[in-house]
Amino acid sequence: MTRYQTIATLFAVTTAAIAFQTSPGLAFSSEAQQMCSGDAMRLCSSEIPDIPRIRACMVQKKAQVSPGCRAVMDREHAAATGSRKREAAAQ
Repeated sequence: MTRYQTIATLFAVTTAAIAFQTSPGLAFSSEAQQMCSGDAMRLCSSEIPDIPRIRACMVQKKAQVSPGCRAVMDREHAAATGSRKREAAAQ
């Protein structure tokens, strides 16, 4: 496996892990991978494979991500916020 393939594979796994951690379900995982992979490689490659640091980097540089990735990030944030509100209300 070439270095590029290794990095691409690692990034795909990392992107999926980020999607799993930030959304209440699996609804956006493939979309997040598709829409944000290039942005994460371009903006946050130095943070790979540290998932929390990649997530923080992407949030910090949200103004620089592509419109498609930003839309996915916004939807995942809204879904996670709604999920936390429902959990708090249920308690």
